[in-house]
Amino acid sequence: MTISDPTAPDTIVLIHGFWVTPRSWEEWIAYYQDKGYRVLAPAYPGFEVEVEALKADPTPIENLTVPAVIDHLTEVIGGLERPPILMGHSAGGVFTQLMLDRGYGAVGVVMDSAPTEGVPVVPLSQLKSTFPALRTVGRKKAAGFTFEQWHYAFCNTFPEERSRQLYERYHIPASVRVLWGSALATLEPGHQDTFVNYDNDDRAPLLFISGTHDHLMPPSVQRSNAKHYKSKTVTEVVEFDGPHLLPSRDGWEEVADYALEWAVSHARQGNPRQAPNAGA
Repeated sequence: MTISDPTAPDTIVLIHGFWVTPRSWEEWIAYYQDKGYRVLAPAYPGFEVEVEALKADPTPIENLTVPAVIDHLTEVIGGLERPPILMGHSAGGVFTQLMLDRGYGAVGVVMDSAPTEGVPVVPLSQLKSTFPALRTVGRKKAAGFTFEQWHYAFCNTFPEERSRQLYERYHIPASVRVLWGSALATLEPGHQDTFVNYDNDDRAPLLFISGTHDHLMPPSVQRSNAKHYKSKTVTEVVEFDGPHLLPSRDGWEEVADYALEWAVSHARQGNPRQAPNAGA
């Protein structure tokens, strides 16, 4: 299946995670554009400004909600002529899974994905990574990392100079409210914001890519999330050497090529889009 095939995806949608903005995809955007794809990297509502502006005024971060992000992605993806390839990193992996469950996208690839509701695996390194933000509840609504915390959670295999460069270019605070909501989703009664229907046979194929040395979302989280899917559609897991910020590791092109090749070979033809919440 090639881009010239009228049934093949001609657009790649890159969905960023927490503590960063679409700027974190800057190298991937250019790389996939050079391959002939239209590439979209939609920001969360209010995150359209530069990193520096969000650091100066984190109000959009404080006001963030999962439904607002889904509504925005639905508007972006639902307006495309062909169902796109969806790729999400970290929290963007959750949003990718939510969109696939709702019938959007021809195929999905998630990297170092945060877990959807019902995945209870919480490794010690994940607790250490998220504790600085979660402990701020009641004191502020947006919490950032110090450089040392960033290095441990995002860039633990990178040289310190490279890690600091990425910290200064990409890092922003994250919503404490959304973080706590995600952390408690499995314990709350009823379906929460990050619920997906693991038995949804209409969901497009999904690949989990995990960084072998990821402290924030270790491989055990990815494997557990994938195993929760009981549907007949394709769900696979693969690991690449690297930390949580896998899209910025040395040799990231290897990851980008594998993600695209897998997506193209597994993309559903035609228009699988359903009405929102079709898989819920």
